[in-house]
Amino acid sequence: MAWSRNDNALEHLARLGYGARGLVYCVVGALALLAALGQGGSAGDSKSALRAVLGGPFGVVIVGLIALGLAGFALWRLVEGVTDADRRGRSPKALAVRGAHLISAVIYAGLSLTAARLAFGIGRASAGGDGVRDWTAWLLDQPLGPWLVGIVGLGIGGAGFGYAAKAWKGNVTERLSLPSGSERWTCHLGRFGYAARGLVFLMIGGFVLAAAWTQASSEATGLSGAFAALRAQPYGWVLLAVVAAGHFAFGAFGLIQARYRHIDAPDLGDADEAVAKAMRPSR
Repeated sequence: MAWSRNDNALEHLARLGYGARGLVYCVVGALALLAALGQGGSAGDSKSALRAVLGGPFGVVIVGLIALGLAGFALWRLVEGVTDADRRGRSPKALAVRGAHLISAVIYAGLSLTAARLAFGIGRASAGGDGVRDWTAWLLDQPLGPWLVGIVGLGIGGAGFGYAAKAWKGNVTERLSLPSGSERWTCHLGRFGYAARGLVFLMIGGFVLAAAWTQASSEATGLSGAFAALRAQPYGWVLLAVVAAGHFAFGAFGLIQARYRHIDAPDLGDADEAVAKAMRPSR
């Protein structure tokens, strides 16, 4: 299906964002695969990937562009979630997806800030902690903390089931306008990537739920912890290698989205008006 192209600044930012996210997960997958094969250090998360890119040729420039791209992706997710730019409608499923996009906007805005700080030389010497463990500890200290952490854990697990469902149904290319003959392998690539993401989200959700149950933030961990848990299983290097390859596939699929995804974005000048209109209470 051929989609019309809405050529504007927000569309370019969104495409740069898909590409930046894709590059980050390609690096995450590659580093984890090397770790599984015993050719590198431990498998890390997206922040570890940014530090790896920073240490390469033109690292500061590339990480700076990644920061800009992730900021654009966060903005696009915000516009998607608030204005229904993808015309998903108001069914319960559509509203759930739009809500997930709003959460995604916050997450990628934070990752963009991390990339910008690294590009400007802030915090390079620090390896950083486990972000999931840090915010779990903060939530546990709040009133009704274990319940809040439990809700977050269920949300992460729900996202994992969402990824898994997308991998199973195979509708990952529905918003892509692909060249003839590339649909089949692109679909398999995307499904493999979503399956890998689904698995680690389910694992992370389980870790967070365990932290809620025991009221111990040490039980919670993010992507690097999920990779480590896979590596600790019998034939763990095989499991880690497969999931690492899946993350590389997810990143490669993101690069394809950067080029071929349908993006019906409003002009940047109209975006604030569109957001304000969408947030007004209906009468």
